[in-house]
Amino acid sequence: MENQEPVVAISDPGEVGRAAHNAGDRAIIQISNVFAWLFPILMMAIVAQVILRQSGFNQAWLDDMQWWLYGAAVLIAIGYAVTTNGHVRVDIFYDNYAPEKQAKIDCFGLVWLFLPFVILCWDLTIHYAIASVAAMEGSSSPNGLHNLWLLKCFMNVSFIFVGAAAWFTYTRRLATLCEPVLWKKLFYAFPSIMFLVNLVVYYASWWFIYFTSEEGTTFRQVTRADYFDEIEWGPFETAPSVAIALVLTLVLIGAARAMAPKS
Repeated sequence: MENQEPVVAISDPGEVGRAAHNAGDRAIIQISNVFAWLFPILMMAIVAQVILRQSGFNQAWLDDMQWWLYGAAVLIAIGYAVTTNGHVRVDIFYDNYAPEKQAKIDCFGLVWLFLPFVILCWDLTIHYAIASVAAMEGSSSPNGLHNLWLLKCFMNVSFIFVGAAAWFTYTRRLATLCEPVLWKKLFYAFPSIMFLVNLVVYYASWWFIYFTSEEGTTFRQVTRADYFDEIEWGPFETAPSVAIALVLTLVLIGAARAMAPKS
């Protein structure tokens, strides 16, 4: 009986391993617990729509509401799953590894694979959201829920939430391997940090060229500026923003290392 799994592991995954959670982990869990209430509301909306439809009173706005509720709840649930390690693992060998090896796999998966993907999703959906706001996009049905741009903006913001969840979890798992000082967190998360720096460099350059160009310059013309032409590095080609991001990321890590307290 001493090795029996605690009941809380079944009823509330967010409380499992609470002692090891950092402040960021707890914030992710608390926000997710609030959004979890969207699921019972979604169930009621589905049942209500089925009853109304069978009674001949179909409500288009209830159909739209189901997508709104489901989309918001699932996107937030991704961050919760990352924090609580509640996602489906495809590594069948993971459970038999030593805790240290599990932590290394978690760190690699989070900041070398998952977080760059989340950053990419944010980058793609920001344009999606802006276009929706510009068009004041609404429902395709006259009786549906309008202001669909709200949901699309929320989708973009949710990727920031998921990215934060991944970073907080990475910091917690890294702490089991070494002292998670800033420069180590940046160094071991090099692909994610460089990807993020690259986005900052790219958009800063884009807006600088746009505001300093002749009046009437279109967005398409900005992307055709000489600055965005690829640079040749022997047999390789790369965008200027990538080369600058590489240098800035190394400088950032070096500066964090130099300012770290001496042990």
